[in-house]
Parts: sequence; C-alpha cells; structure tokens
Amino acid sequence: MSEYQYYEFQAIDRPLTERQILELRRYSTRASITSTRFVNHYEWGDFKGDPSAWMAKDFDAFLYVANWGTRELMLRFPRRVLDLATAKNYCGGAASAKSRGDFVILDFLSEDEPGDGWDDDGTGWLSALIPLRAEIARGDHRALYLAWLGCVQEQATENGTIDPPVPPGLGKLTAAQKAFSDFLRIDADLIAVASTHSSKARHGVSRKAVERWIASLREDQKTQWLTRMALDPESQARAELIRLFRQSPRGRHVGGVTHQHVGDLLVAADTPGKRNNVATTPNAPRVRRRSARGSRLRRENAI
Repeated sequence: MSEYQYYEFQAIDRPLTERQILELRRYSTRASITSTRFVNHYEWGDFKGDPSAWMAKDFDAFLYVANWGTRELMLRFPRRVLDLATAKNYCGGAASAKSRGDFVILDFLSEDEPGDGWDDDGTGWLSALIPLRAEIARGDHRALYLAWLGCVQEQATENGTIDPPVPPGLGKLTAAQKAFSDFLRIDADLIAVASTHSSKARHGVSRKAVERWIASLREDQKTQWLTRMALDPESQARAELIRLFRQSPRGRHVGGVTHQHVGDLLVAADTPGKRNNVATTPNAPRVRRRSARGSRLRRENAI
C-alpha cells in the first residue's frame, strides 16, 4: 500500500489576507488555497510546513489523516474563551493543550492500525468537527471529556488519576461530538459508562437566567458588550459572554459529577458480552488491553 496523507486547515474567525495566501502558496503549487482553507494530500511527497506553527499564526482548525491509521485534530481558541488551566484538566497522552501568544491550541491524536479495505481519505471530517470549536468556546466541555476518555482508553492516564468533571448531557451528544468520538475511535462502552455519572440536564443556558444576569450588569458593561457584538470581526463576543455567564453565580450548574477511579471506569466498560465476542472484533487487542489494565488498577486501588 502506498502512503497517503491528507492535510486541511481552516481559518474561522477571520479570513486570510492576500499576503498570507501568497506565503502559503510557497509551500505547495497544487494545494487548494482560499481565504479560509488550505487543503492538500500527498501520496509520494510530504507536507513542507509545520502544522503547529501554521495554527499559531494563521488558522483556527487543522485535520490530518494518514492511511497507516493516524488521525489528528487541532483547534485554536482565543484565551478569553478558553483558559489553558481548564483545557489541561482534560489532557494526557494523545490529548494536549498549549499556549501560543493570545491563543490556546488543543491537539487530539488517534493512532490505530487501519486494517484491510482502508477508505478514509480525510475529506468531510473537518466540516463535521468544526462545530466543536463553538461548543467548547460556549463552555460545553463534553468534547474535552470525550478526549479524556480517549486517553483512558489508550492507557495515557495512570493509577490514582482523578477524572475531570463529567459534563451534563454526556448521554445525548451533538452531531459534532458523535463525529469526534468516531474520529478518535473512542469505545462506545466507555462513553456509556461515563454518561451514567452525567446529569441529564440540558447543556444549554436558560433564557430567563441570562436575561436576569444581563439586567444586573452595569450600563457601561452593557454598552461595551453591545458594541463588541456589532463590530467585533472575530465573532467571539457571544462565546465569551456566555462563558462569563456560566462563571457567574446565576449561571453556575452542577455537572452531575463523581470522580470515578480510572480502573473502575475501564472494568465497567468491559461488559460480559464484549468479553465473549472480543476475539472476533476488529479492536480485540485494544479491548483486551483495556480490560486487563482496568482489573489491575482496581486491584491496586483496593490495596
């Protein structure tokens, strides 16, 4: 099988300038480049740029797919809508967060053997995953928790690790969150077990609660926010406002959280039916590793 690599970048908050486009063209003569996207695939050569550097400078989202089983997604946020400390609560191993200037960049990685009949050319993934950025910016941390579950699945967390708060609504994911769990190959059983510790409350905000909170703001604060809503070219004012509301006394909510031990989570996801059928499933080695590790961590925790 020949090598295949797919790269896609998107600018969301503001379009690329002509100067930026000309700079990107230096890296490829055949890539599709517009004011919002850079897309190219490689079968014999390789990408000549640095995805991390491009994300820090020009783009808000990046997707990579290779036919040997690697998948990667990066999302960039202004610091005022996602702080680094919050992001790091959900990181470990294949999920990371880093600060670059005025931005926080999340990086999610999944590695797996592609098996026979590989047909994932990368197209369509990023358009399905882009809504995650707006969801996270509004304070919806379900995607971050899913990424943490992926770290648990891939043995990137250790005994004694305290799981981050389980956000509300984990049992009813958005379309983008479902696509994200598929992209990272997160076991449905892990999600199902974790969702039993998630409240069923709607993740959205109450209109009346928001109205009361806005009414409590000073007049100069209201003027500032209305001006930003009307003129801010980065279109992040709404997400920042909702984040501030969630942090206020009127907007705080309990996520229905317990801090379940990682070993218990892994063992609970290893159902009897799955154990009986594990030998014939495509992910059999992963399931066996997860089951063995869960049992070991449960034993260590009981000592």
